[in-house]
Amino acid sequence: MPCGGWTGEGAVGRIGGGFQDPSAEVLAEAAAAFGLLASTARLHIMWALSQGESDVTHLADRVGGALPAVSQHLSKLKLAGLVRSRREGRRQVYYVDDPDVVTVVRLMVGQLAARAEFPSVPPRRAHGTGG
Repeated sequence: MPCGGWTGEGAVGRIGGGFQDPSAEVLAEAAAAFGLLASTARLHIMWALSQGESDVTHLADRVGGALPAVSQHLSKLKLAGLVRSRREGRRQVYYVDDPDVVTVVRLMVGQLAARAEFPSVPPRRAHGTGG
């Protein structure tokens, strides 16, 4: 995956107890990956693939999308390096090969689902965001 270094110590090194800013290249790659995941359809596809591999027909059924649209989304995700595929006979099977991407998708969607289930619990704020 092109963003492979953006979570590693080499891309974001420690200085004293804090963290050094990542390079502009790393930030651009991360922004591109997050930009692709900003689509509800692509995020749903990534969520489904984080649960296990699938072909385009099963993904379209699961996410409720038209087969050509899901295929286009998969092509974009594949070009970005977020998804890979392999051929099994006449089928193309898609999967997420990067456990860090799976972790990010599961964490974000899981946290938002839990927040929706228990709306009385205030969201935790990141340090430095004000309020």
